[in-house]
Amino acid sequence: MAENKQIPPPQYDLNAKWDACLDLGVRRFVYSSFAGAFGGLLLFRSPATRWASVAFGAGLGIGSAYTECSQKFEGSPAKLTPHVSDTAAVKEHVIHRWSLIDKLLSNQA
Repeated sequence: MAENKQIPPPQYDLNAKWDACLDLGVRRFVYSSFAGAFGGLLLFRSPATRWASVAFGAGLGIGSAYTECSQKFEGSPAKLTPHVSDTAAVKEHVIHRWSLIDKLLSNQA
């Protein structure tokens, strides 16, 4: 009798996600390293700065692959925008500081 194996939907298939992320990471690492090496050959004369440009390119490739893979696993990196309540508190703090500076400047005049 044949086994009845069910294939999970694509959003739950972790093996496919890992395969895609490893492939993406290796490709972006290699391509950006080559781009850094090419840029280093064109722009720099010192071997140290050429290697630094290769390392910079590799870092860009790994970072972009990490960002895309974290989105594929539905865990986006931390957002840089603050919460609405935080911005209101910061706005009040800034207004208070500017009012203090305005008072100091008006007393000196």
